[in-house]
Amino acid sequence: MKKIEAIIRPHKLDDVREALSEEGIRGMTMIEVKGIGRQKGHTEVYRGSEYQIDFLPKIKLEVVVPDEIVDKIVSVIVRSARTGSVGDGKIFIIPVGEVVRVRTEEVGEEAL
Repeated sequence: MKKIEAIIRPHKLDDVREALSEEGIRGMTMIEVKGIGRQKGHTEVYRGSEYQIDFLPKIKLEVVVPDEIVDKIVSVIVRSARTGSVGDGKIFIIPVGEVVRVRTEEVGEEAL
């Protein structure tokens, strides 16, 4: 099993969620995060004062899937999250040793 962590633009969340749902992925975790990278930041004006925003709002999606469908799920995320501009995000793929469903104590892929 692998844990896929995708950092995406906030306005692409619904597109990615719907695309994952179409592939049968129901369980996922969404976390609102802030990050800095190649996109840099931007300048905003508040009450007449200009200031630099370095960390931009992003969404971090986490989903654990069987090894056999990792490539397919990554492709779905890339397709549905891409705008073609700097700041589209990153995807991290991390090995998962074990999963336990708390309610039923199922383990492994059955717990997904």
